[in-house]
Amino acid sequence: MRTYLLFALFFSTAVANAEDLCQQPSPEEMAKAAGVKLPGSPWHVANIWWDFQQPVEHFTSFEMEVTVDRDVPSDYNLYISPCGIAQINGLQFYGGIQTNINGWANKESRERVHRGKGGIFSRWSSDKTTPIGLDHVRTAAEDCLVESAGYEGEFASVRRPFAWTKGTYTWCVTKGATEKVKGVDCTWFTCSIRDAAGAVHEVGGLRFEGTDFTFWAKHSAFVEVYSTAKIPKSGIPKVNVTFGWPRLNGQKVALKAARAYYPDKPPQDSPDCAWIKAEGEACVVEVGPIFKRDETRRRHDIPLQGLKVRPEP
Repeated sequence: MRTYLLFALFFSTAVANAEDLCQQPSPEEMAKAAGVKLPGSPWHVANIWWDFQQPVEHFTSFEMEVTVDRDVPSDYNLYISPCGIAQINGLQFYGGIQTNINGWANKESRERVHRGKGGIFSRWSSDKTTPIGLDHVRTAAEDCLVESAGYEGEFASVRRPFAWTKGTYTWCVTKGATEKVKGVDCTWFTCSIRDAAGAVHEVGGLRFEGTDFTFWAKHSAFVEVYSTAKIPKSGIPKVNVTFGWPRLNGQKVALKAARAYYPDKPPQDSPDCAWIKAEGEACVVEVGPIFKRDETRRRHDIPLQGLKVRPEP
């Protein structure tokens, strides 16, 4: 019996490892092999910026399609952010999907809990230094997590479990109801994730000061390996992530350029382990082994279909 149990354990472990298509050597092993030093986490392995022809007035919605080419197990800390940062009337928000969402179980609790894969939607206060409370947060269901803190600048956030896998999803923010709070007109924006079959999974809502908004003339996305109390040191998963063309108010936004940046300075510095390339109108982030990057390629244009790009340096 003991021999059978040992064989079963070995077999199940081998199968689990075989199914992990993201598996690579540890970051420490890869950094040593590449002759580089690991920075402190979190790691923005790739940043993308789209430059618009002009700001988008009377903003009502943002959408971006994201495709993940393989299942990413939740024993990695991977943050795929189709909204790395957005600004409306000077107010900033961001969000995406994570392998390990965490936060407070409700507005009364301050105990951090972890609920695996999910979606996230966060905003900063107007000056990033004035605390912003949880009255700015609306949960979509009882399984949502919330947080309001200041360790990344004063922010408020809603997160909700969502078991995303290999496939294509659309991360959305949509303008909703308005209300007056202490004499100030405010508007709720709702975050949702739509799968390839069209099913919509609502994450929750955040309140913003104002009623008529202008979206600034650019947008960003990123892929990040982050740190949690549950997994302080995550491996870097081998994965390809494709970001589509930004859509605002239901339309593809007119672009001037798309640019790649691989951070090497705090607070976003990362070991070099990713390349960004164009695939038609989309940007593909290929994450793999750590290497030593040619510094002339730390920033480069992404030659999306239909865009004129500057010549290579």
